[in-house]
Order: sequence, then structure tokens, then C-alpha cells
Amino acid sequence: MLNLNKENIKKKDEWSKANISLPEFDYNEMCKKTIENPTWVHFGSGNIFRGFIAGLQQKLLNSGKAETGITAVETYDYEIIDKIYTPYDNLSLQVIMNPDGKLDNTVIASIGESIAADTEREENWKRLNTIFSKPSLKMVSFTITEKGYNLKSLSGEFTGEVKNDIKNGLIKPSNVMAKVASLLYTRFKAGELPIAVVSMDNCSHNGEKLYNSINTIANEWAKNKLVEKEFVSYINNEDKVTFPWSMIDKITPRPSSKVKESLNSIGLSDIDPIITGKNTYIAPFVNAERPEYLVIEDSFPNGRIALDEAGVYFTNRETVEKVERMKVCTCLNPLHTAMSVFGCVLGYNLIADEMKDDCIVKLINKIGYEEGMPVVTNPGILDPKDFIKEVIGVRLPNSYIPDTPQRIATDTSQKVGIRFGETIKEYVKREDLDVKSLKYIPLAIAGWCRYMLGIDDNGEKFEVSSDPLLKTLEKYLSEVKVGTEYKKGTLRPILSNKDIFGSDLYEVGLGEKIENYFAEMIAGVDAVRNTLKKYLNC
Repeated sequence: MLNLNKENIKKKDEWSKANISLPEFDYNEMCKKTIENPTWVHFGSGNIFRGFIAGLQQKLLNSGKAETGITAVETYDYEIIDKIYTPYDNLSLQVIMNPDGKLDNTVIASIGESIAADTEREENWKRLNTIFSKPSLKMVSFTITEKGYNLKSLSGEFTGEVKNDIKNGLIKPSNVMAKVASLLYTRFKAGELPIAVVSMDNCSHNGEKLYNSINTIANEWAKNKLVEKEFVSYINNEDKVTFPWSMIDKITPRPSSKVKESLNSIGLSDIDPIITGKNTYIAPFVNAERPEYLVIEDSFPNGRIALDEAGVYFTNRETVEKVERMKVCTCLNPLHTAMSVFGCVLGYNLIADEMKDDCIVKLINKIGYEEGMPVVTNPGILDPKDFIKEVIGVRLPNSYIPDTPQRIATDTSQKVGIRFGETIKEYVKREDLDVKSLKYIPLAIAGWCRYMLGIDDNGEKFEVSSDPLLKTLEKYLSEVKVGTEYKKGTLRPILSNKDIFGSDLYEVGLGEKIENYFAEMIAGVDAVRNTLKKYLNC
């Protein structure tokens, strides 16, 4: 049997017989150099990091264009380090799931060190501070999800955790942003060493969100005289510290039982997925689609790692924003959200299965090509038409990607403002377009409201995915019952909320249209399906 550890991967012939690619560099030497002279620290040790970002550095190590690996740091779910990294010597198995069902398996060995950023683990926290004091460190990157950058509660006040960190300072911070700010202070005290602090999270203006959080904490500490005002100046000196924007795109869903069975059949043992106490679904392997995109603003004061040699696009901030808007507002994310809410209501459990539904396929084509494409800006480095063609024709129908509408429906209230709201605002702004002509984006918004009732199209209950605004939104919908007449104006508190959509949908002329769609969708059993058929001719 094959075991995922540094001794076992020396048995090259056995791995080759199993058709599993191995690293083409000296793993032990890489680890030694990474510990001595770290160049890249990454916060967030989950699937997108292991299935995509770590693979980029492996390409550089394989080709001799890098000598050091990545220091993987977990700030939220320490079980990932204890149960998925440490027992496997920081190795993982990348499994690319091709549309024809073929699996391409590669041992990823580019992680030279892994650390739980737990201040209670004194040696770990001491090690992180040592790393941040090293002149060799060029980049700190993040995949901690958009929520990781948030310092405030829904009331607009700092959370209790952040308040405590602001008051008690640098010694044992709890919030991830306070931890990073504390480590940057260590770097400041080591001689104001330069560093690029790069969010690679899948959210709009990610670098700006990261900067705002770090800068806020630094300023609060300075007010409380816990740090010198020069530290704030350091954070704001782009010759020393930068917060480049980026756009990332690769689907890395939860571990698939079918992939596990396939790996077991070719001789891999001890690779069972786990669910941590914090509800992270993770395994020693990462199953992922083949397409991948990473575009980063080229702003690296300590020099940058040659990731362009591994397929990463380095460009200016304006182009990053155009690429991000292309993907998030038109070519992928709006389609995903529309599929997720209707998929849950129509009883689907796989995105790929939805791509066999004529109504769903027509809907996403209408949203993407007809309504989104007129306002998309071509970023130049990626063509929007080629991108959306790959999404609809190759990526979404891949039946070997176990991605679910339930996963994608998570936190939808945090997404609709970007995924639909930005296109709506563009229609309002443009003289050559009529916002009232929009049909399919409003239909998707109505579908989201219908989804939040937690009743499927057969009249059965289902579990609505987690969302920070769910309880508030459910109160507005509490009197709505499937099979009864809709009371006009019920949706107004939701559809008029500029914090959710970026504009008042009644003021722009879409509120009543969405209400009408919604009224048809709650008429009774099969009402959602019948509404889709009516407006999509499917």
C-alpha cells in the first residue's frame, strides 16, 4: 500500500505504477531552506490553497525556479494542521477531475512548514514571529474567506473579540486580522522590512478589504499607545508594505467519496476525509477541476516569487478589477448563484445535474450572455466570451466535480449585491440600456426570495444554507405561505435594502417585477418549475 509521507514517496516505482506524479525536487532540502529563509507565508490551509496555490509553487520547485516552499498557517481550524498536515508530513494529493472521468493524481510537496497560529501554542506563535522578522520573506497571502476580514458585527460595532484585541494589543491576539497586524508589527520592529500582503480570497476588492482591516487595527493600537505612530506610517508606506488586489478562480469542492474509493483502488491507504469540530470538510487529498485562474496586482516591494512562470497573471490594479468584475458580475458567480437557489428548490444535489435541466441552462445563458455581457469590460488578458463559454460548456457540466447548490447558496445575502447588483447599477447608469428590460436577473432574485422559505417545489421542507442575514430575512418572509395569495409589498424590506443589492430595486424599477415573479412561484406545488417554463420557454 502507498502511504502519504516523506519516507514512502521515496518508493518512486510504486507511485509510478499507480500513475501518481511525484515532486521532482529534493523534499527534505526544500523544507530545510524554507525554514532557514522563508519567502512565502500563506494564511488559510484549506482546499483552495492545497488544490491550487500550493500546486503553483510546486511547478516552480519542479523547474528549478524556486528553492523554498510555502509556510502554511491556519488561523481558525487548528484540527486541519493536527490531522491533515502533520500526520502526512505536509504532503497532500491533488486530484484533477477531468470531464471524461479520468483522474490526474499528483503528490503536492511544496509546503515546507505548517503552523497553527494559536497564541496558546507558544512555540508556534514564537516561530511565526521569527518568520516575520526574516528579510527573506517576500509575500504573505490569504484564503480565509471574506468573513475573515470582517472586524464588525451587523450592528456596525467591533465584535467582542476585536474589542478585546484592540484593548489588549499585541501579545495574544485572537482575531485573525489582529494576529496579522501583530506579526507585521514584528516585521516593523525588525527594521521596517518590506512585504507584500496579498488576499487571494474570492471576493471583490479583496486587497482593499485586507488593508482596511489591518490599517484599522494599527490605528486603534496607536490611539491606545500600544504601538508607535510610525507603525501606522509603515503600513501605509507602499515602498514598504503593499496590499495587492487579486482574482482567483478554481472549483475545489469537498472531498468526494468516489475519489477516495478510486485512490484506495490504486493502493493509497489512510486517506479518509474528516469533518473537524468546526465543520471543515477536508481530506489528505483535494479533488478539483482543471481550469484555474489567478490574477494579481504587480506590487511587491521585496521582490516577487516567479509565479508568472506557473501561469499566474501579474498586471495593474485596474486590470485585476476588470477581470474580477468579469468573473464575479457576469461570467461565473451570477450563474452559480442563480443555479444554487433554484437547484435547492427543485431538489438538485449536484451542480452538474442541473446542467441537464433545460430551464436552468437557459436561465444561466440568458443571465450571462444576454443581460451580463452588454456591461462587461474586456480586461484584455482574458476574453469574457471565451471565459463564459468554458464555464457553461466545460466547467459546470463536469459530472465528476461533486459541487452542490447547497454549498454555493451559503451566504447569498453577502453575494447578490455584487453578482446581480453591479449589473443592475450599470444598466441604470448607461443611456443605451434600459434597466426595466432586465428579465432574468430579477427572476433569479425572486428565486432567492422563494428559496429562503425553505420549502421545495414539491411542498417539502429543506434546510436553507447558512447566511449571516438569514434570521432577519426570514422574519420578513414569515407570513408567506406556499399555496396562498401573495400580499403585495411583503418583499419591500428586502428588495429596497441598498446594503444587500447596492440600490433600492423599487427606485430603479425592478421591485414590482420581482414581486410578480415571486407571487407566481408561491402559487403551489410545481409553481417554481411552471414559472421558469413560462418565462424561459423551456
